[in-house]
Amino acid sequence: MISLSGVPVVTTERLVLRAPEAEDWPAFDAMLASERGQFIRTGDYDLSNTWRGFCHLIGHWVARGFGMFVFHAKGDATPLGMTGPWFPETWPEREIGWSVWNPAAEGKGLAFEAAVAARDYAYRTLGWTTAVSYVAEGNARSRALALRLGAVVDPGAQSIGVPPCLVFRHPASEVLR
Repeated sequence: MISLSGVPVVTTERLVLRAPEAEDWPAFDAMLASERGQFIRTGDYDLSNTWRGFCHLIGHWVARGFGMFVFHAKGDATPLGMTGPWFPETWPEREIGWSVWNPAAEGKGLAFEAAVAARDYAYRTLGWTTAVSYVAEGNARSRALALRLGAVVDPGAQSIGVPPCLVFRHPASEVLR
């Protein structure tokens, strides 16, 4: 198997954040095919678009030099979700994004722990001074996570998607240091 080289590994108290790998495909596909994928995919589940989305995760690292990390528990390589700095060509601002792939990861603070580490990586390593998170209006779990991270809705920020997402502005990097 070929893997991305040069992608850092970030660790937290309970998690490992690493580059996406080919072995993550079944977990990513299952998430997007499930109800939990409704806020990420556009429209109904489509295998072709899901495959493109998965390859987008890997390609973003190559094109931008950063991207979403896949996170898993220390000592168990089962992918639980992804989080990280994200900035596709059409995005108006740099984002800290996330999704939980495995329902077993819900309610344990793992997405929060992973997102804090990813945001810290973006601010400290990439030199970002600000970031947003784009959250679909009805995505209560992501909205709660954004608020827990200290982000606030920024009504003046340009959104993405149809219908437009809420834009949560994260605290400035100097506030978090």
